[in-house]
Amino acid sequence: MLIEERRQHILSLIHRQGRALVGDLSRALHISQITIRKDFDYLQSKGLIQRTHGGALRLQSEALFDPSLQEKQKQHSREKQRIAAAAAEMVQEGQCVMLDSGTTTSAIAQALKRFSHLTIITNAVNIAADLAGTSFEVILIGGSLRKNSFSLVGPLAEDVLEEMHADILFLGVDGFDSEIGLTTPNFLESRVNRAMVKASRQVVAVCDSTKFNRRSLSRIVPVSAIHCVITDTDLPPAIAEGLRNQNLEVILV
Repeated sequence: MLIEERRQHILSLIHRQGRALVGDLSRALHISQITIRKDFDYLQSKGLIQRTHGGALRLQSEALFDPSLQEKQKQHSREKQRIAAAAAEMVQEGQCVMLDSGTTTSAIAQALKRFSHLTIITNAVNIAADLAGTSFEVILIGGSLRKNSFSLVGPLAEDVLEEMHADILFLGVDGFDSEIGLTTPNFLESRVNRAMVKASRQVVAVCDSTKFNRRSLSRIVPVSAIHCVITDTDLPPAIAEGLRNQNLEVILV
């Protein structure tokens, strides 16, 4: 297990259970208590946990909130459908389209079914399965499965993406801050998303307006790395104007 994977595992465990003990983690992961303590110290330095004698406690932080795909599907469904329709309008027949995991990109996959000839690259198992019955060329990258999001992450996923090139990437995010950039609650997800950005000619962020002025744990890329954002009309005008001043195309639906 890589250092980032181990720390993400520890963080997820603490988030689920509310606490973790050094001894328990040392035995479960077959590594020394000294290493676990160093991981705790690192996570506390990032403001992610609270160290205690012999263990660590969860912090109640929005930045760590990582709901499941099923939970996300219940949120802002109408906005996601409008965003998906606008995203499909940006695609041309014969293009290579990259989709990351998430409910908004799942809606985009549905909207793309009106095309006949597309190549779809994705790290989302559910999206690949949904498009399996189409005439599209579907490329599902390898990696380790994140059961919470049905996405594939890790070094294998990143290595595969280095060999790929897409005309357009639709990237769903959990946080969009004009200063910090685009963020997600998961370390490994952010690395795969960053590799997707590097592999794509055009990058389009897709998210509802509640994701703005919000920061999650791990940064994917700064705002300057993307070209366009599609969101709903509830986005405050001041935020939209600020993004346009950064040479970002803003589509409100």
